[in-house]
Amino acid sequence: MSSEILRLENIEKYYSGSVDKLHIIRNLNLSVEEGEFISILGRSGSGKSTLLNVIGLLDKIDGGKIFIDGKEVDVLSDLEKDRLKNKMLGFVFQFHYLLPEFTALENVMLPALIDDFSNKSEIEKRAMELLKSVGLEERVHHKPSQLSGGEKQRVAIARALINSPKILLADEPTGNLDEETSETIFNILRDINKNRKQTIIVVTHSKDLAQISDKKLYLKKGVLETEE
Repeated sequence: MSSEILRLENIEKYYSGSVDKLHIIRNLNLSVEEGEFISILGRSGSGKSTLLNVIGLLDKIDGGKIFIDGKEVDVLSDLEKDRLKNKMLGFVFQFHYLLPEFTALENVMLPALIDDFSNKSEIEKRAMELLKSVGLEERVHHKPSQLSGGEKQRVAIARALINSPKILLADEPTGNLDEETSETIFNILRDINKNRKQTIIVVTHSKDLAQISDKKLYLKKGVLETEE
């Protein structure tokens, strides 16, 4: 039986414009069950990435409450929030942000090494397994400049999973990829969700990617709707 892993209650988010404050998210509510695959769609500028940043604790909210794994985020100290973020959340962005001087393997290992450098051999083993799971076992010692766009994004997915997060957040993960490569990324995300029971929340403009998810939500005028 699945359980709720994320809840947003009456979330408000503003940005200061040149004249007035922009009301990006309005009294927004969302409940996510463990193991769910949710896609969030919406027009350009609708606030999809802002919403993902709010969920990922990268942006502060202006009202409402966020609960992750049953914990109310706002009552936690900054240190507790950082620990919660590192333990619970993994991020995949439209741009892979791989470090060019490091190999694919080293890029995947890095977030885990920051937390536990003494366990390097176990982290390397886990990173190798993740790269194999995304079809890159033959490319582990290649640097980003030697990888294709799709391969770089697969490395980024493996890196996001290295700390075994409960929730994987992906912001337009196929935004810069061609159709064939995008399909490869779709399939990897679906396999991760099904085989690892990984909770995934993805912001996308791609209805093809949204089609493989359990639930499609549309962000309109700052609120989420289930139908376009």
